[in-house]
Amino acid sequence: MVVLNRIYTRTGDDGTTALGSGERRPKYDLRIAAYGTVDETNAAIGIVRLYLKDAPGLDAMLGLIQNDLFDLGADLAVPEREGKAERLRMLSSQVERLERDIDSLNAQLAPLTSFVLPGGTPAAAYLHLARTICRRAERIMVELAAQPNEPVGDAAIQYINRLSDFLFVASRAMNDNGAGDVLWVPGQNR
Repeated sequence: MVVLNRIYTRTGDDGTTALGSGERRPKYDLRIAAYGTVDETNAAIGIVRLYLKDAPGLDAMLGLIQNDLFDLGADLAVPEREGKAERLRMLSSQVERLERDIDSLNAQLAPLTSFVLPGGTPAAAYLHLARTICRRAERIMVELAAQPNEPVGDAAIQYINRLSDFLFVASRAMNDNGAGDVLWVPGQNR
């Protein structure tokens, strides 16, 4: 259980922040950037949900995803080290649920004939924004995982990769199952 009695602590005034393990890192550290960008993805999804009163199924999926993103942040905030107690980690079952949801949404979509430009309905546009933030989180997580002594679990990377796919498919669903997609026309403005 998390209890937050005090919002400010002044401990970050020196430009550092604490990981879940208590270890202090600079606020520009890749691990901090990774879970900070996951949090940014979550905030963008929160905006999307404001536009989903007519899409309760998608809203429910995004509610589960928002909780998963807190799990992912917790996973990233405590590096997995040998000999340390196990903390909250992303699971393959979370990735599998996301894949099932992608398949369910994708089955209803019109086939793609071009790349899709961000736009259409407000929900679709914000889903594209969330997707691009998610892709940035993925790039940072992969870069972090490539560093010596900076483990990132396979399920965590798989989840963030699938999530951007989910957000793309969901954006098309919110554009009348693809019928309202804004398509890229190569060289149109030359």
